[in-house]
Amino acid sequence: MAEQIEYREGLDELAGDYRRILQLLGEDPEREGLQKTPMRVAKAMQFLTQGYTQDAHEVLRQALFREDYSQMVIVKDIDFFSLCEHHMLPFYGKAHVAYIPNGYITGLSKIARVVDIFAHRLQVQERLTLQIKQCIQDTLHPLGVMVVVEARHMCMQMRGVEKQNSITTTSEFSGAFNQAKTRQEFMNLLHHQ
Repeated sequence: MAEQIEYREGLDELAGDYRRILQLLGEDPEREGLQKTPMRVAKAMQFLTQGYTQDAHEVLRQALFREDYSQMVIVKDIDFFSLCEHHMLPFYGKAHVAYIPNGYITGLSKIARVVDIFAHRLQVQERLTLQIKQCIQDTLHPLGVMVVVEARHMCMQMRGVEKQNSITTTSEFSGAFNQAKTRQEFMNLLHHQ
């Protein structure tokens, strides 16, 4: 069952703005197929940007456990979608996150929640990658964090250069992952089936 979203203040005003956008595009917002579209789009946009109302650090802190484990923890293939802040078109893909605990671990699902919170904002992939890494680093204080994000950008596929098969990869790392050997271990485990 899908999580219930609590719509934020300004929903009606946002729907009114989308009604005006339809008019500016040459459409009739009163025609049968479009009558409910402004409110549907307003609700969709509030859902797609709900990360602005969520605290990723708090999500990690709520599931912080003392543990002496000090080897790499990897959560890979975390599906995400976001909106490019330049054209407000979707980009989507997978995030791969590794950290080396330093006395504390967090619930594995919380790593995926951190990805979702930052993805549910207007974004660029580079910042998304950095925010995920920084949140885990600042909250868990691990020996190191590494994040790799692979995504397809609709702003490149639907408009502009129209390159349907391009994938953008970004990475951020800290601490123990500054060592090439540790980064290579992560990459080897990432691509191991």
